[in-house]
Amino acid sequence: MKKRWMLMFAMGLLVQQAVAQVRLPRIISDGMVLQRNDSARIWGWASPHEQIRLMFLQHTYRTQADDQGHWQIRLIPAPAGGPYAMEIDGKNHITLHDIYIGDVWLCSGQSNMQLPMRRVQPRYAHLIAQVHQPEIRQFLVPMQMNFQRPDTDLSSGSWLPANDWTVLDFSATAYFFARALYEKYHVPIGLINASVGGTPIQAWMSRYALKDFPQELETADHYADPHFVDSIIRNNWQHTASWMEPAWAHDSGWQALHPWYEKLPQADMNLWQPVQVPGFWTAPQWRDFYGIVWLKKTFYIPAELLARWEKQHVPVTLWMGRLVDADYTYLNGAFVGNITYQYPPRIYPVAGDLLKPGENEITVRLMHQSGMPWGFVPDKIYALVAGNDTISLRGTWSYRVGVRMPVMQGQVFIQYQPTGLFNGMIEPLLLYTIRGAIWYQGESNTAHPENYADLFMHMIRDWREKWQEGDFPFLFVQLPNYGFPAKDPNQWSGWAMLRAAQAEALRLPQTGMAVTIDIGEWNDVHPLDKKDVGERLALVAEKVVFGMENTSPGPECVGMEVKNHHVILKFRNVGKGLQAKQGPALHEFQIAGNDHHFVWAHARIISDNEVEVWSDAVDRPVEVRYAWSDSPVHPNLYNSDGLPAVPFHIHITH
Repeated sequence: MKKRWMLMFAMGLLVQQAVAQVRLPRIISDGMVLQRNDSARIWGWASPHEQIRLMFLQHTYRTQADDQGHWQIRLIPAPAGGPYAMEIDGKNHITLHDIYIGDVWLCSGQSNMQLPMRRVQPRYAHLIAQVHQPEIRQFLVPMQMNFQRPDTDLSSGSWLPANDWTVLDFSATAYFFARALYEKYHVPIGLINASVGGTPIQAWMSRYALKDFPQELETADHYADPHFVDSIIRNNWQHTASWMEPAWAHDSGWQALHPWYEKLPQADMNLWQPVQVPGFWTAPQWRDFYGIVWLKKTFYIPAELLARWEKQHVPVTLWMGRLVDADYTYLNGAFVGNITYQYPPRIYPVAGDLLKPGENEITVRLMHQSGMPWGFVPDKIYALVAGNDTISLRGTWSYRVGVRMPVMQGQVFIQYQPTGLFNGMIEPLLLYTIRGAIWYQGESNTAHPENYADLFMHMIRDWREKWQEGDFPFLFVQLPNYGFPAKDPNQWSGWAMLRAAQAEALRLPQTGMAVTIDIGEWNDVHPLDKKDVGERLALVAEKVVFGMENTSPGPECVGMEVKNHHVILKFRNVGKGLQAKQGPALHEFQIAGNDHHFVWAHARIISDNEVEVWSDAVDRPVEVRYAWSDSPVHPNLYNSDGLPAVPFHIHITH
């Protein structure tokens, strides 16, 4: 009996020792960057009242876990430097290696913040090949959500230094932001990338931040019920399966004697019809079409050209622009790639043995599930590319319908719902000391921009309060140009309204905005020019964070007066003076009278900081707008530093 009791006691001690030991959150790990010149926090868990000792930079810190096993230590502020090691002892021992001290930035938002360097690699291939910057690091926060309670830790994640391979998974916007700052200040930079594509701002807000938005809280309460979430998941799966299964089963391209991705006999090709690529399919017969269409094009590769590619080992890629919605693409009967939704560019590597001298054939199985317009997005590259050689795939293709289907029922994206991502991806970071935040989001709120300013400012205030680091710098990207250019100046524009709502946040202290109205792409919600975006954010940081007075974010309208039916606008942040890019005329100005009906206006620069705006059709102007549309065609007002003016809508008081 005594032996049994002693055995049970010993087993109890072993269990206690196994549980009672120091554990760190994922973000406190090898390779981390700690905030310089600040009392950075180190925290974790242990058994209740367990003694903790931490040694770092020749200082020893001691604390004791509380009744719940939580503990926290604040480090003595230290200057930039590294790499260092950190020792942590409880009932176990932990050593953390390769630690740097520098500036830590939270990088959050939706897809244009999430977009990795991998997606922009064709644009920046030479730059990426040269990346070796161990003092720039990213911690990629995994996508996780919790509608019931805030999470205390992340499910995965590690700190990675930037090199020519790891940088492919860095946020492109965040990397170029860090790169610009590092090249100027030579201070290590840590990027905490907490971003998820397609997300509205409400997903990144806490319940407290949404307290003045009862409808959003009601939605969050629905998703706090796991049975409700399970039903959403089941419905999503059923909607997808009820469309995809019959589409694949009845697609004639699979059922034919010769599958349509193969080279077909001429008798079969006689059943195919011509169509021009690229272009949206807007003809009457396509307006209500959903289903699968197969397309083919024959192109030619001169024998001597192919021989040179093979001899020089030139990599070959197939550029298929953007396709709406999903594609399966084949080259000479061999599958080369597919993407299941409309936004990513189609850039498929081609194995050398797939190509033939002379005639080659490309086949695209295009799947249209919902929404308009659809087809091959214009103004994109459609070509076979090998080094400096390009074989265009534009022109006449042949098509044949594989199957007609009803429109696919819409999906409900759980991760887009209020509070979920805040609880899962932001809450676990709140103890990590940061220099500030950069934010690129808003595209998913353009359908209802009317309350975005309030939501945005509520979120910023709430994040600052919860981080308990005062009004840390909060820098953000104003949405770029996107969408079909507007011919009517009175056309409603959710993108223009949301840009104005974003600018409202500049009323908060320690905020800054990078203007990108000139570097978007009308036909792509994910413009590839992330280098300018990141560098403009860095310029904003120089002014807001580092106090560089000679740095200006771009011209901003700050006043006006009316003279003889002309409006004189005054600007700040003009550098050495306003400029008309490709001038002298200014474009994208609109003016309205008492009837609030806008017309396109004449505009010209009349001094270093003034612009004159007028229209012979408006005798008594009461409103002026600039770059006020989803996708302004030629917004060309800049300052001497080459930065674009902030879009605006002002009301004139007489």
